[in-house]
Amino acid sequence: MSFLDKLMSKVMPPESEQDRADARAKAERLSHGHGWLAMALDHHRQIESAIERARRGLDAAERMQAFKELATVLNGHSLAEETVLYPALVEHHEKAHAGMSFEEHSMTKVQMHELEHLDPMSQEWVDKLEHIQGALQHHMFMEEGERFVDLAEKAGPETDLLTQRFAEEFQRYAGLAEPLSEPA
Repeated sequence: MSFLDKLMSKVMPPESEQDRADARAKAERLSHGHGWLAMALDHHRQIESAIERARRGLDAAERMQAFKELATVLNGHSLAEETVLYPALVEHHEKAHAGMSFEEHSMTKVQMHELEHLDPMSQEWVDKLEHIQGALQHHMFMEEGERFVDLAEKAGPETDLLTQRFAEEFQRYAGLAEPLSEPA
């Protein structure tokens, strides 16, 4: 964890598990009328699952397999958001939300690159994975509790187009039609 990350965690502590659960529940309720939001939430669950599989991996091969699955869904998801959802946020006068989301994605991609070059059985690898997990939890909390809630409330009739485009872009970048494997 960088000095800046440590400082920020003291100044602005992370949201609680309950806060994240409440935001997820709110987004789940809204997702029934917005397929793109339902897909985004599904991707969030896949990301969380891949992180847990990486953390629980018993050897380097298991950890790296879970890392690759995490990278696949994370990259497909983030690029689909950047191509479809964040421009829609800007269109609906939520430029600050979009800008912060782009920034968070960029930083996570840098962290994933660093993780890929560490020994998967080292404490440094575990620490970096936990750092990524914390950043992703906060990012998903902001999307589920505020950013995507705002978009769902403002999107109106274009929600079907957002859903179609989001699915197309995720498929293009992740190459996945089905969710990644779930933990046993």
